Amino acid sequence: MANAIEIIEVIKRFGATTALESLSLSISDNEFFTLLGPSGCGKTTLLRMIAGFEAVSAGEIRLFGQNIANLPPDRRPVNTVFQHYALFPHMSVLDNVGFGLKMKGVDLAKRRARAGQMLEIVHLSAFADRLPAQLSGGQQQRVALARALAPEPRVLLLDEPLSALDLKLRQTMRFELKQLQKDTGITFIFVTHDQEEALTMSDRIAVMSAGRLQQVGTAREIYEAPNNRFVADFIGETNILQVEAQPISQDLTRVTLPGGSTLDLPAPPTASGQHSLSIRPERLSLDPQGSLTARLEHVVYLGTDLHLMARLADGSPLVIRMQNSARTALPNEGEEIRISIEEGAARLLAD
Repeated sequence: MANAIEIIEVIKRFGATTALESLSLSISDNEFFTLLGPSGCGKTTLLRMIAGFEAVSAGEIRLFGQNIANLPPDRRPVNTVFQHYALFPHMSVLDNVGFGLKMKGVDLAKRRARAGQMLEIVHLSAFADRLPAQLSGGQQQRVALARALAPEPRVLLLDEPLSALDLKLRQTMRFELKQLQKDTGITFIFVTHDQEEALTMSDRIAVMSAGRLQQVGTAREIYEAPNNRFVADFIGETNILQVEAQPISQDLTRVTLPGGSTLDLPAPPTASGQHSLSIRPERLSLDPQGSLTARLEHVVYLGTDLHLMARLADGSPLVIRMQNSARTALPNEGEEIRISIEEGAARLLAD
């Protein structure tokens, strides 16, 4: 598949501050690609550089093979949907959607036809004559999407467009947004700090921190096989244990867990000495023959799930997540418990 966007050793400086540090990244055509990271990590800066709202300090940005680093925003086949939709309050929904086409000189009949087509795609044809103030937040968000898509950009940039919506509406819009991307075949580049949004919608995710790329992969790759401690800790919930690693063959490393039991993991022979080990809470279970011993401190009821908050002998906290059931027999708080680790669940991390 051809690349829609290539970021080649891009650096962005604001005075003495480096916002992006020699970042390289490829995004495929027709891909739903997400830039994920905490506030201030550089993800919105990168999006603005692709759009042309920020200049590149060094490196190249290529759009379908063309270097666009010095191309003004209106010359790029790219549109942006922002967190605040900025709809024109005095214009009808139909005229809002057709506004970008009007700026491009498209005649009235053609832009109305195209705007009507886009409203059909976002299921708002019945609202064409309404003003933005007469719409709900979710409907306004869909109008903003239709307006951005009407000029047929080759790439659509989305800067946290769901963050202003309430939780249930955000959850609904995630699926609508993913379906919209499939239906249009346009490359979507989505910025968010919400891990659940990223995992739900993305073909691939780039995890960023402090202006650097930490890992790129599918949702499953990012969650199941994090590269380092930051990714493991940022994506979902995990237990981080300090272990002693010792290579025992070309392909296997033996780690000594808190309490003295050992676990053999497929890891490079360079992994030796003190390391961090990541284990997702749902990959742990209560087991009288388990390799870990801990003391149960609290049981947290979360409806469908239970979180068992325990502490290992070395003082490390440990969370076990299990499905709630009326038949679930739990130990008492304060009791010693044994815990087993699902095969293949432990991940040795590069700190």
